[in-house]
Amino acid sequence: METPAIPMPNDAREQQILGRLMAIRDQLLLLKMDRTKYIRSQDVMVYYEQLVEQVKLLNEVRKGAHPGENRLDKVLESCFQLISLFFMTIGRTTDVPAAYALTSTVKRLLDHLTEAGLFSPKDLDSLSDTLGRLDGILKNGNAQHSPYLVELLSKREELCKKMLAKLREKLEELDKPLQTVYERLISIMRSMSLANTKKKFATSEVQKLQAKLKEIDESRVDGKFVDEEGNVLRGSDQVSTLLARCLRWSDIVLERKGQIPEAFRTIYKILTGVRNDLEKLSITQAWSLRETDLYDFQRELDKIDESRVDGNWVDDEGKPAELYVQRTLLYLIRRSYGYIYYLMNSSEPVSEALLPVYNQLQTLKRCLVEVKNSGGVSSVRELYPYSMKLNSIDNMRVDGKFMVGNDIPEGQGSVSELLAECFDLSYELRVAAEELEDGTANS
Repeated sequence: METPAIPMPNDAREQQILGRLMAIRDQLLLLKMDRTKYIRSQDVMVYYEQLVEQVKLLNEVRKGAHPGENRLDKVLESCFQLISLFFMTIGRTTDVPAAYALTSTVKRLLDHLTEAGLFSPKDLDSLSDTLGRLDGILKNGNAQHSPYLVELLSKREELCKKMLAKLREKLEELDKPLQTVYERLISIMRSMSLANTKKKFATSEVQKLQAKLKEIDESRVDGKFVDEEGNVLRGSDQVSTLLARCLRWSDIVLERKGQIPEAFRTIYKILTGVRNDLEKLSITQAWSLRETDLYDFQRELDKIDESRVDGNWVDDEGKPAELYVQRTLLYLIRRSYGYIYYLMNSSEPVSEALLPVYNQLQTLKRCLVEVKNSGGVSSVRELYPYSMKLNSIDNMRVDGKFMVGNDIPEGQGSVSELLAECFDLSYELRVAAEELEDGTANS
């Protein structure tokens, strides 16, 4: 996150604050790497309070004026990013600090969508829902958290909303039938880019996607998208331009077959590794993700993304990457940020200490719902395994609390509520089974 190109602060007081912030960041990194024990709320709050104290001092030094970005700003950003991910890890997902990392990722995604000019209504709907949730977090957390942090996040959220509105305007320039075609083209483009970055290039997969593009091309009349009456649809030129772009990309992908030039192979290898790791986490995140792990992925991606010159990467001789390389690397970066966004949004309001219990209950609930939807059980005996598991989890509580040592981890309400739901489902199934058994006995 920091590079030698970013200057040190000139002010002696800022230099002192920088030293203290670097110490906080180093402690947070050590805490993040320690896998021998779960992360406790009290550990995180100590560093959060220290961080807020340094922010107060910095505001007093700067008195509203900003001398231009220096090393201190970058270290402060790293500290807030780490603290934010720690708040997610301890289950305090609705606290203001937890919103910092998510707003950073939303802003990064919007930057990329704006730059590429390629986005679907689903992309925008998801980001809009997330911003709405963040809005609620900021409004409810004003009194409890640093005014500096609340103000910073409010400004960033407002900027994201404006960017989102501009993207929506672009979609509204298309008639409804063309919005569907446009979304289909975006989906095909992304599928081709995915096929292009697989370990083993599948020619047939890309050829099938190219055939779909040609099918869309053939649906045009004299190069225009028209309605049933033959009227040219609003946005026909924009969608035709995108179609031409997709067809050209399909030809390039089939010609290159996933081969990246030597000069950019290192970046490509790093990005495919990050993408693949995040993809695995997105499948197993309930059991294997510690949100603070996302910091390293983000740092790697930010570094590569920000190394671009005029939107493109350059080789050792300063030559820009050709179109094929540029699009391939941008796809991998954007896909990776998308996974980070998904993983942050999926963060449960439960401390990692309680996640094993919480995940077991979620699995139990899914099983019980499945049993109910498939007609229930024919005898009470069939429910014994579920009842035994529920009772064993319930017996773990001490005075109604799930304890870990002497600690009461965050997320008690969420776990207890899920346990109650499982007991209710089990009871409903038991009552239905008893009625069935009584009916059979009476007949």
